[in-house]
Amino acid sequence: MDSFFKTAQTVPLNHYILLSAIIFSIGVIGVLIRRNAIVIFMSIELMLNSVNLLLTAFSVYRGDATGQVFVFFIMALAAAEVAVGLAIIVMIYRNTNSIDINVLNRLKW
Repeated sequence: MDSFFKTAQTVPLNHYILLSAIIFSIGVIGVLIRRNAIVIFMSIELMLNSVNLLLTAFSVYRGDATGQVFVFFIMALAAAEVAVGLAIIVMIYRNTNSIDINVLNRLKW
């Protein structure tokens, strides 16, 4: 069993970059196509998580903890975004009985 751990290969950095690009693309498509506010917030979270994955991968690759510190701050930012965003969605739902962002045009008048 010791020989397995000694010869185990690490995942190349290219795979992390590809996975992060795929996750980020899914998030961008979700923001651009969907009209539901909750799905849009989830798509933004996907984009933030893909950036976190890249920062962590580059941090490990370079042997520097700076990227992991940035990940901590991005996670705190995402938590604040969720708290404020959900409060806004609740207020919009109370006023319009819908969380469709196309309905928000009615709030202008």
